[in-house]
Amino acid sequence: MTRPARKHKSTGRRKHKHKARRSTHRNRRLMRESPKPRRRRAAAGRALAEAPHAGLPRFVTPCLATLVDKAPDGKRWEHELKFDGYRIQARLDHGKVKLLTRKGLDWTARFSSVAHDIAGLHAKTALIDGEVVVEDSKGISRFSLLQQDLSSGRHGRMVLYAFDLMHLDGNDLTRQPLSARKAALAKLIRRGHGRHLRLSRSLARPGPALLKEACRMGLEGIISKLNDAPYRPGRGRDWVKTKCSDRQELVVAGFAPSSVDAHAVGALVLAFYGRGKLHYAGRVGTGFTHETARRLYRTLKSRERKTPPFKPVPKEESGRRKPIWVEPTTVVEVDFHGWTQGGRVRQASFQGVRRDKAAREVVREVRH
Repeated sequence: MTRPARKHKSTGRRKHKHKARRSTHRNRRLMRESPKPRRRRAAAGRALAEAPHAGLPRFVTPCLATLVDKAPDGKRWEHELKFDGYRIQARLDHGKVKLLTRKGLDWTARFSSVAHDIAGLHAKTALIDGEVVVEDSKGISRFSLLQQDLSSGRHGRMVLYAFDLMHLDGNDLTRQPLSARKAALAKLIRRGHGRHLRLSRSLARPGPALLKEACRMGLEGIISKLNDAPYRPGRGRDWVKTKCSDRQELVVAGFAPSSVDAHAVGALVLAFYGRGKLHYAGRVGTGFTHETARRLYRTLKSRERKTPPFKPVPKEESGRRKPIWVEPTTVVEVDFHGWTQGGRVRQASFQGVRRDKAAREVVREVRH
């Protein structure tokens, strides 16, 4: 009686191991590092020697990627995975660390485990560009998991993936090409610097093929960067992003209470800014945990207003479906499958609240 049971369990374990190995091999193929950074590590010292001397800046406006329809290809482009977290600028000044959001807010306390590993780097001063994420069991970054850890005060799973280096030990690297900056960054972030700090590597795949594989694995997309470009603040075409789905920040203009809990959110009314005015973008009614729905209710209820924040009010938001209107100050991230002809998000799913972006900056992203 026991032998078949042991055989059954062993077979199950073997199947599980084989499945895990296949998944690991696929991940390794996708994550294979480009040979270019390895060849250029020897040039990192020369790049530092050529960089002008300058004091450590308090903050550098981040370089932002433009959304494009197709992933670029060619020798000038380097590709990285697109992360699903908070963009963070890590500032190291003689052992003191600050972690700043893309608007310059100090979030060091929220990511204390990451700050600890930054403080352990072998550098006097540094300014690192990256993204803080929490990964699931498959190694895929999930914004919802990061939100959960921030709400509960957990720090153990948080990781900063560093992808650029703007300053190092009195040298301004922003004028150096990306290839040189990445080489210097790779030299700075070596193994053994802690489990909360990792290097975002350039991947050895053509852009279109990498995007296809990333989407198949359930990743958000890829970022493609010109390897000979300097670090230019603001949104431009040196960095471009291609996504596996339509996903962006939107503004909350109102909400409908849950049908099963009067003190929880059942759906959010969404909007975005365009030419200084707020425009209706439909609703999102999935993706909430009960705890999140109740927390959103408390936040939004305190921002209630009598009139809608946009005009005209669409027919679907009038009559019996009329929501509770709120001040348009809350920004949320939403995953969806395209826009309708009427400008509504299709099959939207709530991902989390964004606290690093002002509502007035939220516009409808257009592919170029």
